[in-house]
Amino acid sequence: MPQNPGWYYNEFKQIGVDYTDLKEVETYDLNMQKLRDIENEAKGILELLKIKNMDLVLEIGTGTGELALKLSGHCKKVVAIDVSRTMIYFAKTKAESQKKTNIEFHNAGFLTYENHDEPFDAVVTQLALHHLPDYWKMIALKKIYGMLKGGGRLYLRDVVFPSLILDYEDFFSKIITDLKGSLGDKFAKEMEIHIREEFSTLDWIMEGLLKNAGFCIEFAKYDGLMASYLCKKLTSID
Repeated sequence: MPQNPGWYYNEFKQIGVDYTDLKEVETYDLNMQKLRDIENEAKGILELLKIKNMDLVLEIGTGTGELALKLSGHCKKVVAIDVSRTMIYFAKTKAESQKKTNIEFHNAGFLTYENHDEPFDAVVTQLALHHLPDYWKMIALKKIYGMLKGGGRLYLRDVVFPSLILDYEDFFSKIITDLKGSLGDKFAKEMEIHIREEFSTLDWIMEGLLKNAGFCIEFAKYDGLMASYLCKKLTSID
């Protein structure tokens, strides 16, 4: 991995929940099961991205590798990266236990991963881009754009703040209260940390970043604080 200049953003610096902490990583899958249905999530992503047997797929922010493991059964190769060395260790262990040989793991992120092979057919990133300030989100999206084949697609899902909120104090207070009631104190506390310390942006800013990186947004879906985008790198004939 090449040495970046001193002014370059350090994406390995922990903000929010510390996923270099072994205890956090050990309970990660159990916590995610309360929030997400990985099986259906993977099916939906496969359909959206139109992933085929010979496709190359990049997942940024793979965590413990659950989605990468699902996707690997439907494509030629998955490259799965994460800035947490502990997460990558757990993901590799899972892949080995399931005898998955077409997943390549790297301890890297949006800004530090360098692709030296052929371009990707698809890129997936979920609940990860908010770790970067907005300027560096733009750099990350431009890097993704450059790693995709013409006609390739990006699926992005993350926490994105709605801009049409009249009273943000009431809005965030209700989210914290609802989380505490439905999922408990730990999730509510993590959302407080997210809002206070991490870099989720506004909906119109996220759409602008994607467009300015070169992408055509095929759809944008908003559900409370969660947003998902399907984007395409256009070819000369599009």
